[in-house]
Amino acid sequence: MLQSSASILFSGSSRINRRGFTLIEMLVVIAILAILGVILVPSVSNALMSARRTQCMSNLRQVGMAVLTYATEHQGRLPPTRHFASEEEAWIFVLRPYLGDMDAIRISPADPRGAERLRRGGTSYLANDRIFDIALDPGGNPLPGGIGHLTRIEQPARTLLSVVASDRVGTGARNDHTHTGTWNNWNRFLSDVAADRFHRGRPHPQQLNGGSNYLYADGGVLHVPAQVFYDLITGGTNPGLVNSAPR
Repeated sequence: MLQSSASILFSGSSRINRRGFTLIEMLVVIAILAILGVILVPSVSNALMSARRTQCMSNLRQVGMAVLTYATEHQGRLPPTRHFASEEEAWIFVLRPYLGDMDAIRISPADPRGAERLRRGGTSYLANDRIFDIALDPGGNPLPGGIGHLTRIEQPARTLLSVVASDRVGTGARNDHTHTGTWNNWNRFLSDVAADRFHRGRPHPQQLNGGSNYLYADGGVLHVPAQVFYDLITGGTNPGLVNSAPR
């Protein structure tokens, strides 16, 4: 009799333990997981983007401090770009003593081509060639437009020193500067600048859904919406020229 009761009890317990989810319960669990995914994925993505934007701004600030220190020690002169200088004379090379880890700082954490730029000696941050370089004619005389010297900048808080490189820019060491004189239309600006490097949701066809980080000649770094630069350029203003950047 005792055996029979134990057998019945064990048998009943087994039946209870083997009971799985019903179809309705499984559908409820799947629905809850789907809702959590909809809520959490954008939040995680936005948090990651914000962290990358902050690190990118930190990189640019360090580049700015190094540029200003270099200029102070060279009577206001700015280091040249590869536009007119060799690799050993260009800004990425000559600023290394002023930075703790140039190889880490010259690459933006949001740059999809960052690993390739690092490997090939390139940079995620382009120097404004109209500010860094002094263009010379065959006789060695300065051509109009080039600055090359901090003391020649009347409004450093309205002058761009460096921008975040567009994905269209090559990844080699020679690709360390903009071609600012060509920024007379939006497409040419986008050839140099990742105007929406930090955006939420789907990318806009004209890269207007978001913004990017910019280093100014006073050492400040601002995150500026792409729409601001679009309005300036389509209105006839080249924001890369001296004293012309939005603030």
